[in-house]
Amino acid sequence: MSALTLDKPPTRADTPTRRTDRTGLLLGVAKRLLTALFVLLCTATVAFFLVRLSGDPVKILLPPDATAEQEQVLRHSLGLDQSLISQYLDYLWGLLHLDFGDSLVYGQPVSEILADRLPATIELAAAALAVTLVIAIPAGIVAGMRRGRGTDNTVMTGVLLGQSTPPFWVGILLILVFAVWLRALPASGYGTFANLVLPAVTLAVYSVAVVARLLRSSLIDVLSCDHIRSARAKGFGPLQVVLRHGLRNASLPVVTVVGLEVGNLLGGAILTERVFSWPGVGQLTVEAISNRDFPLVQATVLFFAATFVVVNLLVDLSYSFLDPRVRTSR
Repeated sequence: MSALTLDKPPTRADTPTRRTDRTGLLLGVAKRLLTALFVLLCTATVAFFLVRLSGDPVKILLPPDATAEQEQVLRHSLGLDQSLISQYLDYLWGLLHLDFGDSLVYGQPVSEILADRLPATIELAAAALAVTLVIAIPAGIVAGMRRGRGTDNTVMTGVLLGQSTPPFWVGILLILVFAVWLRALPASGYGTFANLVLPAVTLAVYSVAVVARLLRSSLIDVLSCDHIRSARAKGFGPLQVVLRHGLRNASLPVVTVVGLEVGNLLGGAILTERVFSWPGVGQLTVEAISNRDFPLVQATVLFFAATFVVVNLLVDLSYSFLDPRVRTSR
């Protein structure tokens, strides 16, 4: 019997555990996807009913001397003479087929209008994110390594200014300095790298402050851990210790904030695009609200909400790759 027992092939005792982990991970992803869909449904519903509290778009689309009959004809052609519930059900049915309706002002499908404006917003947000990472990560690392010194105080002073300064005021100040006084960069426009510099910097100022401050705080906590002391005892230099052993452990909260800042950059682009006349979704949203363009407002609000939901989902899933403890706890 003992020989038979010894001749049995070894089994992988951890297979049930791995299957359980995979099942739990898949269930967690499915739960988050359902939550995301529910959030988008709630956002679409709130946007649909709130936008109709702004007034009647027929009054804007027709001239002031239009007759009541002309208003009624236009209202019927736009489907605004139906009951609110009927309009809402038609709207949800269209969303199921990815049909956002036609713009009341432009007379074109909303999806086509968004497709035309979306590249400009993505370009601006990507440039602002690049500026954020290029400035905030080195600043946070230097401030964390030189805590309490002059460099740290300088970085924290810049962080305080960046978090307390309104973005639109930063944009106006940059226009005044670089476009009016120095005449080095254009104050508005789209299509060249020079047009992108001032809007990207304006949009990135707040994000730079948030990311740098959080990275500094997280890095200070990590540098006091035992494994960092062990790395220093092995003879690693300060920068090598931070880059090889400290930065990854300090990156988890930073990744969370960077993910949130991606959504904030897209949402915050509304004011920045307005200041610099940038032809993106933010500028389009302001125009749609002013014109009471119901389908266009609903689509832009849903776009910003979907951006936040998707980014948060991706950040949540990335935890498993950055921290094994998160992976095993799922």
